[in-house]
Amino acid sequence: MSRHEDYETKTEALLQPILERLHFDLWDVEYVKEGADYYLRAYIDKEGGITIDDCVDVSRELSDLLDAQDFIEDAYILEVSSPGLGRKLKKDKEFERSIGRKVDIKTFKPVDGVKEFTGILKAYDANSITIEENGTEKQFARKELANVKLSID
Repeated sequence: MSRHEDYETKTEALLQPILERLHFDLWDVEYVKEGADYYLRAYIDKEGGITIDDCVDVSRELSDLLDAQDFIEDAYILEVSSPGLGRKLKKDKEFERSIGRKVDIKTFKPVDGVKEFTGILKAYDANSITIEENGTEKQFARKELANVKLSID
């Protein structure tokens, strides 16, 4: 496990009890370097959507726990936000949560001359995802996908 993955995993463990108490969902945690700065980002969601006040409340609690645990070696900027409308699906739990929702898919190489598809996410596993597009099911190997994100209507 890389240092970044370790930070993300430990942060998720700190976040889970906070989010369960507030009845929020954890969408993703990422620890990334952008330019000279490191960012620890937590994406949270709830039925009806996350508000700025929700993000502030979670950020304050998480910040206190991170300060107490002090496992991140670098200086970093903590951000807590909604994953946004056109959120990318990366992890299995994100695919699971999105079954039955409309998704946009981009492939690395054309499939029957097309690289972009939109349909209802029907199924996924470690190797593939299946969508229903215009009444027809299409299966894609996950390794062939540049990205999958929730469709913005």
